[in-house]
Amino acid sequence: MPQITVEGCRFNYRFDGPEGAPLVVFSNSLSSNLSMWDPQVAAFREEFRILRYDRRGHGGTEVTPAPYSIEQLGRDTAGLLAALDVQDAAFCGLSLGGMVGMWLGTNTPQRLRKLVLCNTAAYMGPKSLWDGRIQSANEAGMESLWESTAARWFTPAFRERDPAAVEAVRQGFVSTPPTGYAGCCAAIRDMDQRESIAAINLPTMVIMGEHDPSTPPEAGGHIVGKIRGAVPVVLPAAHLSNVEAAGEFNVALREFLLTA
Repeated sequence: MPQITVEGCRFNYRFDGPEGAPLVVFSNSLSSNLSMWDPQVAAFREEFRILRYDRRGHGGTEVTPAPYSIEQLGRDTAGLLAALDVQDAAFCGLSLGGMVGMWLGTNTPQRLRKLVLCNTAAYMGPKSLWDGRIQSANEAGMESLWESTAARWFTPAFRERDPAAVEAVRQGFVSTPPTGYAGCCAAIRDMDQRESIAAINLPTMVIMGEHDPSTPPEAGGHIVGKIRGAVPVVLPAAHLSNVEAAGEFNVALREFLLTA
């Protein structure tokens, strides 16, 4: 896959779909890589131009020293879009990707036309939770965090119904460099966008998982209440709604993207 250096970091990215089609940028969750959007690429690649990327410290992107901040991750993405001459794009981010999306919508909205914030939160405490995950990753490795993470990311019924999909996500999770994971954990730990997102003035859809314990519907409801005109969607899924409820997710996303 092609790579480009932005903000002092070498980024891995990928385009799919026809040139000249409406552009959608997908941004990953913590401890995943761009393959987490495979269910969306399969559904959208015929009618949309798709840009995916691995964030700093994840996937095929360079690992830089931790900690990171939401501003740093947001500037990474803004710099990547500028370097690739991406304009008039819809941005769809899940979890940490949604947090980056909120930062972009607040601080650098000029390249975006629509914003989709999925299974995310404007604030996600307590800080001790993130300090504990950082310690576990650094001392015991990513595998030590998988079972507790899987229980948050997928419902028990989905884990039983589609173990292949869960295993694909697990592979991305355990291959995440601990330093990159720790750096992004620190960014979430120190983030508070609860008030700043009121400045967002883009058409926005907020997707929530009915069974999401990480960023429950109340967290999405706060975002909906702050961003004028934001459209709420609740799906029958836990945290990775784009995987667990891919069909419903894709229907809602397509309808929003095609609405004038």
